[in-house]
Amino acid sequence: MLLTRELRTALRHNANLSEIAERDHKPVVKFFTPDAQATWLFTELAADEDTLFGLCDLGHGTPELGYDSLSEISAIRGPMRLLVERDKHFRADKPLSQYVADARAKGRIVA
Repeated sequence: MLLTRELRTALRHNANLSEIAERDHKPVVKFFTPDAQATWLFTELAADEDTLFGLCDLGHGTPELGYDSLSEISAIRGPMRLLVERDKHFRADKPLSQYVADARAKGRIVA
């Protein structure tokens, strides 16, 4: 399970706040492929409970802000057939905009 109930609640809360006014939230969750170079930092979860917003890095040197599907991420398998995992030790220490600036400078998410 990539998202616990607590993480879903935090992501939905951020999405609700962003509907009122644009916000620069700290990422709530980090996903990664253990056998590839993909990493995601998400700040929001839409009401459909599938659409996530955040910083996406598929390992091609061009991380970008955008939307992704939780169900699609859950189905991804790396070259060794390993599933995407949640970094259980990740704790954001800055807002998403700073992760974006750092990722663009380095060509990858640095968390």
